[in-house]
This record gives sequence, C-alpha cells and structure tokens, in this order.
Amino acid sequence: MAKAKIPGKRPQGAKPQVATAGQTVTVEAAEPKKRTSIPQFFSQVRAEARKIVWPSRKETWITSVMVFIMVAIATLFFWIVDFVLAWASGQVLSIG
Repeated sequence: MAKAKIPGKRPQGAKPQVATAGQTVTVEAAEPKKRTSIPQFFSQVRAEARKIVWPSRKETWITSVMVFIMVAIATLFFWIVDFVLAWASGQVLSIG
C-alpha cells in the first residue's frame, strides 16, 4: 500500500538541485503507472465504499435544522439591508 503524501515534506534522500546560469539540467522521465485490472478496480472500489461513515438520522436532522436557521438569518439580513438601501436612495433622490 502506498504512503500518503504530506504537503511540504520531501521524500527521504531527495535534495533540491539549483541550476545556475549556463548549466544544463536533465530531468528523468516519470515511470509509467501500472494499469489496474477491472476485477481489481471493483474490489478497490468496494474496499473504499466500506470506509464510508454515513451520518446518523439525528446528525442529519440537526444539520438540516441548522441550515434552515442560517437561511432564515441570511434572508432577514438581506431584507434589512435592501430596506435600508431603498430608504436611503429614496432620501437622496427626494433632495433634487
């Protein structure tokens, strides 16, 4: 099984190479990836599917209620902002 890559960490033994003016840098070709057979692919899919943790009914209910509360708060906020801006623009336009 392959190790997970950690961002910002270099593999052991890898050292950065710095090229200066006039130097030629050669890059080694990447090794071609091995192909996975169809049965092996489906067994890997099944193995990954077994790792899924589905939320419980209670967690789903609480999350749904929180979403509806946030939608109500956002609706109220934007209604108030719209009302204030409409009132302010009416005041500005009534000056002239």
